[in-house]
Amino acid sequence: MQQLSDLYAAYAAGTLSPPFRLLVETQAAIRSDIREKVNQAEAVSGIFLERETPSMLAPNAFERTLQAIDDLEDEVDAKDAARLASERLTELLDLPEPLREKALESCMRGGWKRMTGGVKRLEIGTASGGHAHLYRIEPGATVPSHSHFGDELTLVVQGGFSDEVGSYGPGDICLKTPSDTHAPVGDDDGICLALAVSEGGMEFKGMLGILQKVFTRRPN
Repeated sequence: MQQLSDLYAAYAAGTLSPPFRLLVETQAAIRSDIREKVNQAEAVSGIFLERETPSMLAPNAFERTLQAIDDLEDEVDAKDAARLASERLTELLDLPEPLREKALESCMRGGWKRMTGGVKRLEIGTASGGHAHLYRIEPGATVPSHSHFGDELTLVVQGGFSDEVGSYGPGDICLKTPSDTHAPVGDDDGICLALAVSEGGMEFKGMLGILQKVFTRRPN
């Protein structure tokens, strides 16, 4: 991914994997200027779509679409009930949609996992073409130094963090390629919540990197 404009164009074209779509939709919920960029990209894509040769719909396509909408509404109702019943999830309730529902579902399914002192990670989902995790970084805490096996985009949802290159606040995206290594540090003025999506897993550096290689080594 050469630049973020490519991300919004791919979103409008419908070619992004679910984790990357989630990131774009969450950023658009936080920042009005991003919503405008997405709308512009969708308008351009719509023009090209109108020029395409129409295709015949599958049998019962309309009925299947209505059923899918009903199923989605039932799922949302169930999640709303779980959300209202759990006071422990107040922090997640402040997240913007659509990230909120994904985080609540993931928290109830697997919960937060401790990475290191002051840093926890919630697996939002893994799909073909990407991974998504929500990070909770306490003030001054550091995510272990790492690189990635593919591009990584990290969206700050709440608070902020800094790394070797710059500082990032709510609505900002930090883009890293496989050649980059960084160790984000949470800002001192509050909890940082950040949504990270990547094309590949993390590769830790230092002692954690050595342990990672030991525990992931295949037996002979």
